[in-house]
Amino acid sequence: MSLFELTATCAFGIEAIVADELKKLGYEKTSVENGRVNFRGDYSAIIRSNLWLRCSDRVHIKLVEFPASDWDELFDGTKKVSWENFIPANGMMHVVGRSVKSRLHSVPDCQSIVKKAVIEGMKRKYRQERFPEDGPVYKIEISVLNDIATLSLDTSGDGLNRRGYRQQQGEAPLKETLAAALVYLGRWKPERMLADPFCGSGTIPVEAAMMAADIAPGIKRRFSAESWPDIKAELWNTCREECADLRKTVKTEIHASDINGDVLRYAAKNALNAGVEEMIIFQKKPLSEFSSRREYGCIICNPPYGERLSQQREVENLYRDMGRVFGKLETWSQFILTAREDFEKFFGRKATKNRKLYNGKIKTHLYQYFGPLPPRIKSEQPPDSV
Repeated sequence: MSLFELTATCAFGIEAIVADELKKLGYEKTSVENGRVNFRGDYSAIIRSNLWLRCSDRVHIKLVEFPASDWDELFDGTKKVSWENFIPANGMMHVVGRSVKSRLHSVPDCQSIVKKAVIEGMKRKYRQERFPEDGPVYKIEISVLNDIATLSLDTSGDGLNRRGYRQQQGEAPLKETLAAALVYLGRWKPERMLADPFCGSGTIPVEAAMMAADIAPGIKRRFSAESWPDIKAELWNTCREECADLRKTVKTEIHASDINGDVLRYAAKNALNAGVEEMIIFQKKPLSEFSSRREYGCIICNPPYGERLSQQREVENLYRDMGRVFGKLETWSQFILTAREDFEKFFGRKATKNRKLYNGKIKTHLYQYFGPLPPRIKSEQPPDSV
């Protein structure tokens, strides 16, 4: 089976997490760039990475990279690609693009040139002048950076954050991929209590529960490459059966609360759609009532940012209240995502670490307060004799 150069794209700041996810799936990392991790794999790698990657945005087949400082170079470089090995005669060719710091700065013109060159390349095999484009969709991406063009095929279709469970969401939803990254960065394990006192539509608790139960995030959705004739339906079925076999029942304690009863109902519905409703306790309560007698718990939350000027004083007071309430949980670890660079001033404590992440186009900071890890449980079995 053919091996492909594959790329898992992601938000800036979480490339290392995606690389670790790929390593756990058994795919060797080849290189890490800003917003992408490159790896090699066959058709099953395309399927499994789409089904299992929690923090990646999309999975692409990287076809070629070449210098393109004028339109002729872009056309000739595109035409050389063996498009006929990927796209059938009736394939719908949809070209998207972007250009950064390049002489070919007009994205619509880049897209038009690429589409013409792809069709010229397709004529080599199919010996026809026109193509009906009434078959499966092949989204071709042209990316030009510093006069270097990269052509790739998008295997995912909708972004991988579209898990299929979130039919209801709050006013400012957190992307599922970023929520999963927060759980990774929070070092949370199912044996520890997890709490989100600003759960909104429940994305962080749901992603944590899916992680704990080894539920493949893409199990409930479809992908562009699923309609491609070269990747057989039997292989998709086999990989989906693997997902079902790996799912496990796990005992954990996840608490999700919010002051807004409407969004809590959305959150409960989303948890039901994801199949993790029994793993999460939803409660309507204000921050002032948040407390726990449990030790070594973990808070992961995305409180309001106060983006509008009229909200800033209210949000600053909220952060002060968070500092008082969370400060009572001396053995807990706390991970708080906000766009406010002055968060620590109001929270009252300097973070152990501060990591820059992007929530869509919003630059945010993950303020990480590391508490002590739970003591290890000593084995009741005597050590093996030497």
